Amino acid sequence: LVSERIRALCNNPEANAIRKMFEEGAALKAQYGAENVFDFSLGNPDLEPPIQLIQAVKALADDTAAGRHGYMPNAGRPEARAAMAQKTTREQGVPVTAEHIVMACGAAGALNVILKALLNAGDEVIVICPYFPEYERYIENHGGKIVRVGTKDDFSLDVPAIAAACTPKTAALILNSPNNPTGRIYSAAELQELAAALYTEGGKCGRLPFIIADEPYRAITYDKKQVPSLFPLYENTAVVTSFAKSLSVPGERIGYIAVNPACAEAVGVAAACAFCTRILGFVNAPAFFQKVIAHSWNAPVDYSPYEKRRSLIMSVMDTAGLRYAVPDGAFYLFVKVPDDWNGDDRAFTEHLKKFNILAVPGTGFGARGWFRIAFCVSENTILSSKEAFYKAVHSQ
Repeated sequence: LVSERIRALCNNPEANAIRKMFEEGAALKAQYGAENVFDFSLGNPDLEPPIQLIQAVKALADDTAAGRHGYMPNAGRPEARAAMAQKTTREQGVPVTAEHIVMACGAAGALNVILKALLNAGDEVIVICPYFPEYERYIENHGGKIVRVGTKDDFSLDVPAIAAACTPKTAALILNSPNNPTGRIYSAAELQELAAALYTEGGKCGRLPFIIADEPYRAITYDKKQVPSLFPLYENTAVVTSFAKSLSVPGERIGYIAVNPACAEAVGVAAACAFCTRILGFVNAPAFFQKVIAHSWNAPVDYSPYEKRRSLIMSVMDTAGLRYAVPDGAFYLFVKVPDDWNGDDRAFTEHLKKFNILAVPGTGFGARGWFRIAFCVSENTILSSKEAFYKAVHSQ
């Protein structure tokens, strides 16, 4: 009864690598004890939500106003949209109003909504490798075709390669910064070069590609680095994001789409996204958490525990003799498979399991020869994994 496409995807190890590792981790913990399993598989933030958010939840839970659980405009509650416009104005450095905002069911819901709004059947969407694996599924959901473009050796943008990938069918480019899985933040200079190249290629092709900036990790950065603003650089841009990582509420599924006011069809794109929110069956973003976020989006958060864990996990890798890309942000470490494994990341991550280490093969991210470690785990887990990593690297 299951469709052939979905059956194939369900049985595809690359399509299920992250969740498969997470489930295997639960089984190993039951067998060996949680303290003896080093699960770096899932990017599940373990910092507690800020106190302002908790206070907002408690206060709003006591609200007895009539209609508080009722329908609302598909684009979201006016107060939530106004708050997200204020947030986006601050981040992008250009005035954004509520009419440019559509509340969404997390960044994943936002991506599906905007892709549905933008894509015609057969349209192409460029993604930068390595990339979050679900991008491919989201693009396919709406009749699009994924076009993978590699980066330079340091995971910075290869703008000439992106330009070469543009065709009259190129509808959009997904830009994830800080990147999952590398933690790379694309610099202002890179983004300026990218914008210039897309304007040039768009002129040649007769179609200006839309940049979809996927930014759920924008707030989590290291070494005083910041994520540059795209709106002043390129008109056809929208930010899709959520509070899953920044405020540690991934299960609440609350995010939004912000369309660049400079886009010639900005209001039309936002209206299309609101319409697609309805016809995709989301109807609206979670009502209660729209209220919560409107009251707590700017709550101060101390991300220094992640920065400390970044240092600790890099130290563990150094001790084991593993090479890695130093992340600018997010909470992932992208690690090179040892040379004697001939780039076989699947085999190496299977080997790691013998030492109760769970990490995700890079092949699923479009980067064979690497594996991803999510270091949003306890310091004890990181420190206790040092001996296991060393043994794994120095044994066959």
